[in-house]
Parts: sequence; structure tokens; C-alpha cells
Amino acid sequence: MDDLADSLASDLDEAFPDLVSSLQHGIFSGLRQLTGDHHRAEDLTQEAFIRAYRAMRTYPAERIRAIRLRGWIWTIALNVARNDVRAESRRPTPTRLEEAGYLPEEPPDSEAWNRRWTLLPAAQRRAVILRHVAGLSYQEISEVTGRPATTVRSDVSRGLARLRSVIVRETNEEERK
Repeated sequence: MDDLADSLASDLDEAFPDLVSSLQHGIFSGLRQLTGDHHRAEDLTQEAFIRAYRAMRTYPAERIRAIRLRGWIWTIALNVARNDVRAESRRPTPTRLEEAGYLPEEPPDSEAWNRRWTLLPAAQRRAVILRHVAGLSYQEISEVTGRPATTVRSDVSRGLARLRSVIVRETNEEERK
């Protein structure tokens, strides 16, 4: 690894593929075991090497020669994995409206849904669709629509309440027939 560090210090662009070749399988295997997901481990491995390359581009040659490459890359890989777990925990997990018990099992573009959507005010319709059909977070909807996040939450809540009442009314009418 010392020879590789010297090569990286001399010509980063020329030697970096050698660094990747020598460490990628070990990094990938470790991340695969940590994440339990092949594709995620691939992405994290790539991200670790990208970050390593970007960092090395800013280092003087003496610093690159002094790096203990295997440990340094692993530190980066573990930080990337940790950040990914944090980011994942912050991402909302969209729930299909049918699974949440809000909607009947009809396609959202059916005639019945087209009629139901028209019963909602535009802001509520847009908020419900962006949140539960497109899977956007409240903050993302706020940015897209230019409305405050608290207003978006209200629009979604009121829109769902109105949809529930429409669906309940329709169901009751069908049962009476």
C-alpha cells in the first residue's frame, strides 16, 4: 500500500484506478454485510471512492503519502453508510392510500376518482395527490406549491377527511341499493 500511496501522490488520476481495484471488493463486501442490500452496498462503495478521490485532489503530496489507505477508505465508507442510514430514517415512507384505508381499490384515474377529485378544492386535491400518490414529503410539497408546510399539512388532512366522507357516503348509497 505504501507504493500505491506514493503513486497516488505522484499522479492521482493515473493511480486512483489501482486504489479502487485493490480495495473495492473488500469495501463492497463489508458494506454488503452491514447493509444487507447488494445494490445499496454498490452505491455506498462508489460514493466512498468518489469522496476519497475528491478529498485527495485537495491534499498535498506529503499528506497523501502519509495516509494509511485501507483504514482511511474504510473510515470514509463507514461515514457514508452512517449518513445513508440517517438520511433514510428522515425520508418519509409513502403509503398508498389504499393500504392506509383511505381509498377503495379502484385505479386513481377511474371515472369515480375523477369525480371525487373534483369535489376537493384545488389546494387540497393537489396536496393529497402530491403526498399520497406521488409520495412527496410535506416540506417538498411546500417548496413545490409555495405554500407553508403547516398549510400543506392542513390541506392534506382536510382533503383526506373530505375524501373519506365522500367514499363513506358512496358506500352507504351502494349498500342501500
